[in-house]
Amino acid sequence: MSNPYKIRSTKIGNSAGFRLPAEFYREHPQFANASGWIEVLSPNTAIVKIIPESADDEDEEDSLMMRLFLDFATTEALKNNTLQPYTTEMSQAAHKLIEGVELEE
Repeated sequence: MSNPYKIRSTKIGNSAGFRLPAEFYREHPQFANASGWIEVLSPNTAIVKIIPESADDEDEEDSLMMRLFLDFATTEALKNNTLQPYTTEMSQAAHKLIEGVELEE
């Protein structure tokens, strides 16, 4: 997960928009000149999806399916505001569950 970035509402011509800090584009140059959408999840929460332009058409179908799956998973996870960060304790519990398990090839 990356750092959160503060955005600010601003007037852009006759419209309104959000201003992203230059640091965002320095750390994530793939989003420069990208398009996307915003979805309001609740009165105080919205999610922004920025889709960079793809230069590689070979994996476009796989990429589309992955994007659709991740969009679905993100929407479902955010529906009830029950999303939690994955903690060290969760990781340790998971490792204990699979400790000593061997896989057959």
